[in-house]
Amino acid sequence: AADAALDTGRIEQLTVLKGTLNQQEGVFKVNFPRKDFQAIVGGNRLVPDQGLTAWAAFAGSEQQAVVDGDFAMLEGEVQGVLKALRRANINIVAIHNHMIGEPPRYVFLHYWGVGPVEDLAKGLKAALTTQSTQ
Repeated sequence: AADAALDTGRIEQLTVLKGTLNQQEGVFKVNFPRKDFQAIVGGNRLVPDQGLTAWAAFAGSEQQAVVDGDFAMLEGEVQGVLKALRRANINIVAIHNHMIGEPPRYVFLHYWGVGPVEDLAKGLKAALTTQSTQ
């Protein structure tokens, strides 16, 4: 994987997200924290850096890549994100909550996709645009 040929600039262009490349592992990771996310859990305020963020990791080559990652969503955004990812042939691995009774309600989704990196990046961007602040 260390010599995998991903065009990281193209991934950033397609997703409109900045990322970092772990050259040793051949993995390019983008983060998309939601600055609007805040939750109250047990009387304490949580902010994006405390687990209310999302990311995607790409590896492989331009023609045969994998993407996996995590979405943090408001409850009302779940269907839009699901539909956009599935249209891009990105599989849903899990949908779950990390907290109980937090206002507002957050849902977390894990995904995995295989295919041309451009298709995967476009699918990720389509899912991001369904969210209310993207």
